[in-house]
Amino acid sequence: MKTASASIENARISLKHSAAICKELKGKKLESAKNFLEKLLDKKISLGKKYYPSAAKQILEILESAEANAKQKGLAEEKLFIRKIKADQGFTFVKPKSRWHFRGRKAKSTTLIVELGER
Repeated sequence: MKTASASIENARISLKHSAAICKELKGKKLESAKNFLEKLLDKKISLGKKYYPSAAKQILEILESAEANAKQKGLAEEKLFIRKIKADQGFTFVKPKSRWHFRGRKAKSTTLIVELGER
């Protein structure tokens, strides 16, 4: 079975939010997943009464990238589905300190991996 994949490392989005969206998208057809994310961004539907706009935007971008990779490999666009979508913890780094604080603030990042397949 042919597959196409895309990934983003160290995206500045919440791991918890992206994991909730990934859980909802796994196994869906690509077109319905993209429609779901667009509706989530437009606030027409919600996930547990929350919208997660920054995570939804990043995941939509990575889905479009994976779709372009599938098109390049010659996969049929109407048969594509999300075979594997995963959000992992990226590295933690320290933002620079401000004038009033002695230490910087810890910031986290997320790694997103998407794999599309034909059905």
